[in-house]
Amino acid sequence: MKKNNNKYKTNSSLPKNDFLVGLGSVLNIAGSYFDYDYSMSAVETDRNALISDWMNIGNDFKSAKKIFEKENNSKLSLK
Repeated sequence: MKKNNNKYKTNSSLPKNDFLVGLGSVLNIAGSYFDYDYSMSAVETDRNALISDWMNIGNDFKSAKKIFEKENNSKLSLK
């Protein structure tokens, strides 16, 4: 299975941490370990998420079209 490397993500307001940071957060006694993106307004966050979602849908359609054309090239009259 191919890894999906989309540049459009819907979780842009969530912290971007790896496994070791998550593991370290278990041992965090002080609290507030993760930094969330609080700078955007709710409207701007929703707008960015919707744009990202629709861009991902468009990329999925492009990928599906390429796969379909590759698999059915002999049946289709494509140049």
